[in-house]
Amino acid sequence: MSDPELEKIRQQRLAQLQAQHGGGDPNQAKAQEERMRAMEETKHSILAQALTQDARARLNTIKLSKPEKGAMVENMICRMAQMGQVNTRISEKELIQLLESVNQQMPKSASTVKFDRRRAALDSDDEGF
Repeated sequence: MSDPELEKIRQQRLAQLQAQHGGGDPNQAKAQEERMRAMEETKHSILAQALTQDARARLNTIKLSKPEKGAMVENMICRMAQMGQVNTRISEKELIQLLESVNQQMPKSASTVKFDRRRAALDSDDEGF
C-alpha cells in the first residue's frame, strides 16, 4: 500500500464518522452514500491487490454463506495490507490458515434444538389396538 492511498482511506473514514454524527441533510446523505461507495471501491481494489484469484473466490463464497464473517475477514485483510503486513499476494492456503485462526478466536455458538413432544388427549395412534 502506498501512503497516498492510506491517507485517502483515513480521510474517507473521518468524513464518514463526521457524517454519522451530523444532521439529516439530504445533501449530506447523498455525500455519505458517495463516500461509502468510494470506500467499497477502495476496499475491493485493496483485496484485488492482496489476494490471488483462488483466495478471492473462496472469500466470496464465505461472504455468501456467512456475510458477517466474510466482512470481518475482508476488513482484517485490508487493515493488514494498509499496515504493510502483506508482502506478497495471499494464496488460498494462506487464506485458509487465516480463517482457521479467526475461527479459533471466535466464540463457539452453542445452538441446540429441543424437541418437545407432547401427546394429545385423543391421539389417533392409540385407537383400535
